[in-house]
Amino acid sequence: MNTEVNICGINFKNPIIAASGTYGFGREYGEFYDPSVLGGISSKGLTLNPRVGNDGVRIAETPSGILNCVGLQNPGVEAFIANELPYMRGLDTVAIANAAGSTLSDYERICERLSETDVDMIEMNISCPNVKRGGMSFGVLPESVEEVTRAAKKHCKKPLIVKLTPNVSNIADNARAAENGGADAVSLINTLTGMAVDLYTRKPVLGNVTGGLSGPCIKPIALRMVREVYKAVSIPIIGLGGITTARDALEFMLCGATAVQIGTVNICDPCAAPRIVGELTEEMKKCGVESLTELIGALDD
Repeated sequence: MNTEVNICGINFKNPIIAASGTYGFGREYGEFYDPSVLGGISSKGLTLNPRVGNDGVRIAETPSGILNCVGLQNPGVEAFIANELPYMRGLDTVAIANAAGSTLSDYERICERLSETDVDMIEMNISCPNVKRGGMSFGVLPESVEEVTRAAKKHCKKPLIVKLTPNVSNIADNARAAENGGADAVSLINTLTGMAVDLYTRKPVLGNVTGGLSGPCIKPIALRMVREVYKAVSIPIIGLGGITTARDALEFMLCGATAVQIGTVNICDPCAAPRIVGELTEEMKKCGVESLTELIGALDD
């Protein structure tokens, strides 16, 4: 059974990637198993300068999912390069740096700096607020998606993955905009905006009022969006949203993803990654395929 996939010339031993924000830089999970079992790791979201994140309650459990408003807590790009990247590079897996910013200049500078390192790929989180345009997310409008992608790509010497937000009117339009801006691949979906309230205190549960919803509850939405994007672009897709089993992962590939990311399941089950990777070949046998690439986009719809 061949579980290898290739994205932008980068070979992954299997399509299972730890999603940004749920896996740190791999150290904590290294206490449970060797993270090298993964096809890749996408780092905690990085900004130019360190961030302490949001105050108050940051995570709230919901039926079949969680809400989070961590606020991009991270050590900053220079501390990542000095202290965390050497660990990630010591693992036998693809190292992806997730980059975030609040202005076009932020994205240009961080992509340029990361391109000077030995990360394999850069994943750009465009769900961040554009502070120079009233706080609207870079990822909401196709024109801003194309603008930020084009600006970052000029400074990016590594394959550039653009991570798309689902909080839009038409995600296919935004994927086309990322492709037009020079993206080498797209990943989707990022979290859906939601909230939780406390009936008895009459207050929001999260300190930031709203947060990003993730987990199994969003999987049907993610599958639909991956399929829409697959029909709209020619660049590779990394699918994510509610994956907890190898069967889930292969369903995303059937809809058009070349690889997948696992997020919330890492928090619920610290040993989820090796379990999912171990399930792949058995699911492939059930599907009657010898190579995972046979499944990519093969949905009969």
